[in-house]
Amino acid sequence: MRNFLIATALVSGLLACAPATAQQVRYYPVPAGSGPHDVAAAPDGTVWYTAQRTGKLGILDPRTGKVEEVPLGEGSAPHGVIVGPDKAAWITDGGLNAIVRVDPKTRAVKAWPLPQDTGYANLNTAAFDGQGRIWFTGQSGVYGRLDPRTGEMKVWKSPRGRGPYGIAATPSGDVWYVSLAGNHLARADLETGESTIIEPPTPGQGARRVWSDSQGRLWISEWNSGQLSRYDPKEGSWKSWTPPGEKPRTYSVYVDEADKVWITQWGANAIMRFDPKTERFESFPSDQPDARVRQMLGRKGEAWGAESRLDRLVVVKYGD
Repeated sequence: MRNFLIATALVSGLLACAPATAQQVRYYPVPAGSGPHDVAAAPDGTVWYTAQRTGKLGILDPRTGKVEEVPLGEGSAPHGVIVGPDKAAWITDGGLNAIVRVDPKTRAVKAWPLPQDTGYANLNTAAFDGQGRIWFTGQSGVYGRLDPRTGEMKVWKSPRGRGPYGIAATPSGDVWYVSLAGNHLARADLETGESTIIEPPTPGQGARRVWSDSQGRLWISEWNSGQLSRYDPKEGSWKSWTPPGEKPRTYSVYVDEADKVWITQWGANAIMRFDPKTERFESFPSDQPDARVRQMLGRKGEAWGAESRLDRLVVVKYGD
């Protein structure tokens, strides 16, 4: 039974929403019409974002507000961006149907197209395993692995077809992904690529994004149920919380250096921070309606997101 244990704290009951204590919330406009989707805080102090509507990688300098954009190629529609072990920007580009690397110094763009027999993958997000290989998801029903050193790419079909969306690596290098349409969490075998499905306790929950904390526990944002859930692979146990607000729609999840959990809650038009120790949420609503913040990433003391409808990046700075 422990694989199906769930403890849900309801807003009206055990769960409370604490007043925000972050030091600063700041917004940065990016070029109109760019549709920023995902963000990544770069090692050099800049912040990268995917300009999904214009096919570019955006580079924001928060110190000056200056934005530079790097075209990724004709037909590009980038979705996710992360910092690789080589400190470069690695992008899942749905328009190019390719994994793309942008050199942070030269701005050189290199693409690894998916095999032709894969078809259109609708690429979403990516994560590096402990061996320097990049894993990625495609919402059309695939997930895959690219070894940048050799160029070898392998693509597998998801056991339940369409839906693979968020993906993350644990501190030990294991790779997990979630399926939005398939309503499950899965672990990918690093060598064979075979995936093992882990069933969340909430049926039809719409697992959208996943992130690991420092202990290797998987935090999952559930779009359909609105919950924030945690799966502990060591114990095989689940626990879930419902964020504050009516009809929550939890889009993304990110775990910071102190194992505090950040989510974007579209129903409340807010970024939220959750403390697993106190089981309390802090809410940081946007100063404009319908911001649609998608994936979040950050660095010590900073949590970044992209307000995709408003063509802005947002950062919440915190000191605890």
